[in-house]
Amino acid sequence: MITNGPALRRIGAACYAASFASIGLCVGLWLRAKSVDQDERGNAERRALFVGLWPSMFWLIGDTAGRMGDRC
Repeated sequence: MITNGPALRRIGAACYAASFASIGLCVGLWLRAKSVDQDERGNAERRALFVGLWPSMFWLIGDTAGRMGDRC
């Protein structure tokens, strides 16, 4: 277990940044899915939806790491 508070807070901040970046990636993939032909569109939309599940996960990891950093 990491007992260094500042390191955990940095990890939390990085996870928050990854959360916002994955939102941007999801929107980018979704917009790109609109430009491909009909045969490939379903796969591209599923890829965008899969990436769309990441922001909440990164946000919760960042929140937990930040809280643990405040305890240390």
